[in-house]
Amino acid sequence: MTAPAPVDAGVPGTIYLLCWAKTPYKHATHYLGWSSVGKLESRLAAHRAGRGARLMEVIKEAGIEWTLARTWQGDRNRERQLKRQGGKSRLCPMCGITPRKVT
Repeated sequence: MTAPAPVDAGVPGTIYLLCWAKTPYKHATHYLGWSSVGKLESRLAAHRAGRGARLMEVIKEAGIEWTLARTWQGDRNRERQLKRQGGKSRLCPMCGITPRKVT
C-alpha cells in the first residue's frame, strides 16, 4: 500500500538538505525537507530554534551544528521521492558528492 500524496503535492517550493555529518546524531547525519516558495529562510530559522521537525529539535538539544548543504526546486512529491531513496549523504556536496549539472 502506498502512502497518500502530501497535502501540498504539486505546489512548487524548495527542497533543502541540512548536513551535520561531522557529529552524527545516532545514525542521522542529514535532514531533507521542503519549504514553500519564499519561505526557506523562515523554515531554517524554525529549525535553528529546534522547531518544525522532531529530528531538528533533538539536534538542537544535543548542541549539534548543521549547515544548509544544498537546495533545489521541487514539490512535495519530489521531496518524498528523495526521502524514499535513502542515503542522504549521496545527495550532499559537503560529504564529497558532486551534484549533476542541470542541462
